Amino acid sequence: MRVLVVVGPGVVADLALLREIVEPEFRVLGVAGQLAPAADPDRLRELLTGAGREGPSAVVALPGPEPAARRLTREPGPHAARTVWYDLARTGPLAVAPGSAHLSGRGVAGLVWAVRHAVHRVRHPPRRIGYGDDPDQWAELRMPDRAPGPAPVPVPVAVLVHGGFWRSIWGADLLDALAIDLARRGFAAWNLEYRRPDQHGWAATTADLAGGLAALATVAGDGAPLDLDRVAVIGHSAGGQLALRVAADTGRVALAVSLAGVLDLVEAERRWIGTGAVAAALGGTAAELPETYRGADPLARLPLGVPQLVVQGRDDDLDLIDLNRRYARAARAAGDEVTHLEQPGDHFAVIDPGSEIWHATATAITSRLVPDQR
Repeated sequence: MRVLVVVGPGVVADLALLREIVEPEFRVLGVAGQLAPAADPDRLRELLTGAGREGPSAVVALPGPEPAARRLTREPGPHAARTVWYDLARTGPLAVAPGSAHLSGRGVAGLVWAVRHAVHRVRHPPRRIGYGDDPDQWAELRMPDRAPGPAPVPVPVAVLVHGGFWRSIWGADLLDALAIDLARRGFAAWNLEYRRPDQHGWAATTADLAGGLAALATVAGDGAPLDLDRVAVIGHSAGGQLALRVAADTGRVALAVSLAGVLDLVEAERRWIGTGAVAAALGGTAAELPETYRGADPLARLPLGVPQLVVQGRDDDLDLIDLNRRYARAARAAGDEVTHLEQPGDHFAVIDPGSEIWHATATAITSRLVPDQR
């Protein structure tokens, strides 16, 4: 597989640094990659057209600030379905051609995520399904390979809830690799996007978690072989809080999994975790909005009444380690069934399919929902 990274005119970044970032990622992903600058919009169009006609399997394009270059994001063509547009700075929504994707606001380091997203969506294309009218109300479904037989056998479902401190620069692409891994393990992976509170408010975010989970019934009714009695909700970082909260709200899941989750919102707000991310997401401090915090905070909601797996890397932020240890103890004391898994690994090791901590996590999830495959 070949990947082309195109740096458009006017992009404010050191090209040598961009190469230093993407070349190791090419090796990790097992692809042949190239980074090419485009001095003007015509050259950018030429590179994209060539990619669509005969070139690489996946494209990451940084359009830059020039209006003529940015208009190219909307142009259809053979390259469109294989292209991820990426802006280093936060730009808000960008109109792109059908099949293309757009990420923004993650800086130079975020180029790695754009490359990963471009590769994953070509290698393992998902089926995108909307559950509302807003552009952020959708999920991507990846199914396991179908076993031979006259009829498909219903499979357990893994609902994935991404993190990013509830901020809209981060999206469901963070969990592409986990979705692919879980599908390989026999799960239907439902990678959920949702409206983030920095643009839509906290009520919209919590409503979307419930709506995205409820949409599984419609997907199953349309013929997807989903076993809705075996649903795990798996959230990373801020998504860990959302996963446990929706599990408590609905009670309709077989397992709630937090991966380095923010599970004590009151204390996280007091400690200014994520440079004030909690108060920004919920709309104020715990002192200002006590009822909102009581409804959202997994610690305050105990007992959840749902089996839980609480996973935390030992090399992560010490405050997150503290929150997770205290939460697991409190959940057990409240009568919940809780497994607390703490192993070496940083904040992103828990969502890396190649890590030991994810292997242990996936084994625990499978043991719970597919006991005959332990």
